Amino acid sequence: MRVMDTVAQILKREGVEILIGYPVNPLIESAANVDIRTIIVRQERTGIHMADAMSRMTSGQTVGVFCMQYGPGTENSFGGIAQAFADSVPVLILPAGSERHLQSVPPNFNAFLNMQHITKWIEQLILPKQVINVMRRAFTQVKNGRPRPVLVEIPWDVFEEDGPDASSYVPAPRVKVAADPALIREAARVLAAAKRPVIYAGQGVHYAQAWKQLQTLAELLEAPVTTSLQGKSAFDETHPLSLGSGGRAMPRPVRHFLDASDVIFGIGCSFAATGYGVAMPAGKTIVHATLDAADLNVNVPATLAVLGDAGLVLDALITELRTLIPGPRGRRAGVEQEIATVREAWLAKWMPKLTSTD
Repeated sequence: MRVMDTVAQILKREGVEILIGYPVNPLIESAANVDIRTIIVRQERTGIHMADAMSRMTSGQTVGVFCMQYGPGTENSFGGIAQAFADSVPVLILPAGSERHLQSVPPNFNAFLNMQHITKWIEQLILPKQVINVMRRAFTQVKNGRPRPVLVEIPWDVFEEDGPDASSYVPAPRVKVAADPALIREAARVLAAAKRPVIYAGQGVHYAQAWKQLQTLAELLEAPVTTSLQGKSAFDETHPLSLGSGGRAMPRPVRHFLDASDVIFGIGCSFAATGYGVAMPAGKTIVHATLDAADLNVNVPATLAVLGDAGLVLDALITELRTLIPGPRGRRAGVEQEIATVREAWLAKWMPKLTSTD
């Protein structure tokens, strides 16, 4: 069995049903031989965006996989991989590489050397007998922790060498991390005592598939909800507690309620300072729940930090808050009315432009 066939066998056992590719890469034929559907694109970045979309639309449960030729094919892929990295999207990239004796000879492009800063995990398969270990590590990284691109570069001469049989390969597990119970209790206490809490939901809610828990928490706290652009649709925007989603531009209720808040609860978000995000007002109590410790205290100082999967964090918070908020407090109607009033005034201001025939 050749290395290219071993890799295809592993993809099949990991549940990969579609391989998006740009020729020439030997994995395309090997994948087709094991009944993995191959989709050929005309441009590498387009193919990566397609793999990116597969991962996003399934909350990372289906990992988009893309392969391409070495040299120009890998170079043309740089932008797509960088965007997936910036947006925290789990995709598996399998570029062909120059033959091993040419890896370090200019002007040959070496993905392992040049893409380390836009990937979560990157390896170069040098020894054919290590293919199973390398692919197991790759799938473990792409399926767990903060979602981001994972890349395995396979030199052209390695593809044709003898590889081990992968019929006994065991798919990498998915592991979720729960939060510290003591921090959950403290976060619940702070949120229950808040007079004007606001929930800021990020993409982590999508990857945790925690949409129902987010709505339950919002209704329990009687707190308005806004989302980052990546987190858009994590909270139903027709819900009376929805402020809408904000980025470079935002609905007026987003700014109004953030500025008037006393506590902002960020769930599944990074609070990254970006021109495409909402600036958090200073002087607020920030409760930041995220999966990645690297997000903490980068741009927004956290009053209280909680690490864990967004779904598990929300489950634990809801359980704790129900002991602190045993029944309705009766302020939800006032919050919903304030949201509606601010939104109506905002829309009225823009309606002449929206309805203009000029």
